[in-house]
Amino acid sequence: MRKLYLALTLALGTALAAHAGGLMTNTNYHIAFDRMFARGATTEIDAAYSNPAGLAWGHEGWQLSLNFQKPWQNRDIEASVPGYLGTGFDKKYEGVASAPIVPALFASYKKNRLAISGMIGIVGSGGFVEYEEGIPMFEVPLRALLAQAGMTPNAYAYSANMKGKQYIYGAQVNVAYKICEQFSAAIGVRGNYYDGYNRGFVNASLATSEISSVNAALIDLQLDCIQRGFGVAPIISLDYHNGPLTIAARYEFRTKISTENDTKQLSARIKNTDPTTAGLMPYIEGDMALAQFGDKVAAYMDGAKTRYDMPALLVAAIGYEFSPKFRAALEYHFFDDKNAKMYGDRQETLEHGTHEILAGVEYDINEKFTVSCGGQRTDYGLSDGYQQNTSFACDSYSVGLGGAWNINEKMRLNVSYFCSLYSDYTKGPMPNYNSTPYSGTETYSRTNHVIGVGLDYKF
Repeated sequence: MRKLYLALTLALGTALAAHAGGLMTNTNYHIAFDRMFARGATTEIDAAYSNPAGLAWGHEGWQLSLNFQKPWQNRDIEASVPGYLGTGFDKKYEGVASAPIVPALFASYKKNRLAISGMIGIVGSGGFVEYEEGIPMFEVPLRALLAQAGMTPNAYAYSANMKGKQYIYGAQVNVAYKICEQFSAAIGVRGNYYDGYNRGFVNASLATSEISSVNAALIDLQLDCIQRGFGVAPIISLDYHNGPLTIAARYEFRTKISTENDTKQLSARIKNTDPTTAGLMPYIEGDMALAQFGDKVAAYMDGAKTRYDMPALLVAAIGYEFSPKFRAALEYHFFDDKNAKMYGDRQETLEHGTHEILAGVEYDINEKFTVSCGGQRTDYGLSDGYQQNTSFACDSYSVGLGGAWNINEKMRLNVSYFCSLYSDYTKGPMPNYNSTPYSGTETYSRTNHVIGVGLDYKF
C-alpha cells in the first residue's frame, strides 16, 4: 500500500482551481466586458482595469461602478483503461465548479489632465470545485492493488471526495496624465492576496459485517490544507486618442506569490500487508506513516511554501467609432505563463504562453438603450505534462452579449450573458497508467456560463 499512499498524498496536495481568462488571471470584472469582450481601448469607468490611461479622456469628476456576476462551470474527467483487470475501465468523473455572486467595484476621479482610478475584485481564479466520487488517480491504482491482494470490487466499499477553493483578491490603484492632446500614460500597482484550500479523503473498507469497523479499514487518507499568500504587481498603460480612433496598450508585471500551508490535517492509516510484522502492527499510521516518505510529503506539511505566480500580461487594443452610434474594437492578450512559477514547475511543460484574440461591437439604439456582443479565442499552449486530474485547462471560444440602459444622465444599468465553448483535451495513451501495468487515456472537458448585472454612476 505504500506506493498507493504516496500517489494519493501528492494528488491531494495539488491545487484545485476554477479560473477564467489566463491560467491564473481573470479578465472579466465589469459587465461591459461580458457583453463585448474587447474593452482594452475604452475610456469609460471599466478602463480603471482595462485601460487606465484612457480615463484621461473620461468623465470629468467622480464615477463609481458596482458589478455582480454569477458563473456556473463543470470540469469533467473521463478515464479509459482498456484491459484493466481483464474487464476494462471507463468512468466519467463529474466536477462541479461554482462560485457565489462575484462582485467588483470601480471608481475614478478626473480633473483636467489628471485621472485617478481604482478597482477591487477577484483578479485570479475564483471559485470552488468538487468531485463527489474522487478522481481517477485515486480510484484506478487503489482498485488494482486490492485486486492483486485477491479482493474483488464487491468485497470492499470504496469512497472518495476531492474539493478545493482558490481565490486571488486584488486591489488596484492607477494615476493617469494627459501628456498632450492625443497621448496619455498611467502607472499603477495592484496588491494580490491568494486564499485557497485543498480538502479530501480516500477510504477503502472491507464490506462485511463480521469485521468490526475499527479493523475493516484497508486505507484511510485525510487532508485539510489551507494556503495563503500575497504579491504586488506594477502596471503601466499608454493611450493614443485622436477623434474616433483609440489605440491603447497595457503591461502588468509578474506577481510573485508564495503561499504558506496552514495544514489542519494530513493523516493516514494503512493496512500493513507485510506478513512478518502484520501481527504486531496491523496498521501503519500517524507520524510513522508520514515519515516513510520524507521530502515527498514535506511539501504539504504545515508551513510548507508553494508558488502560484500570476504571469506578466501584455495587452494591445484598437477601438474605432464608425459613427456616433456604432463602435467596434479589436484586442490581443499575451500571458507569459512559461515564466510564472507554478506548483511542481508545471509552467515548463507548456508549449507557449497564453494567446487571446478579442473582438466586440456596440450600438446605441437611441439615447436610452445600447446593445453589444463580442467573442474571444483562448489558446493556452497546453501539453500532456501540464494537464493533471486536480488542475487542467481547455482551449476555448467565448461569446457574449448584453446591453445597457441609461436610466438617466447619471445612472447606467448593464446586463450580460456569456459562455465558453471548450475543446476537449485527450491526454495519452499513457503506459503504466497511474502506476498500473495498463495503458490508459484521460479526456478533460469543461463548460462555463456567466450572467451579470452592474450599475455605473456619474457624479
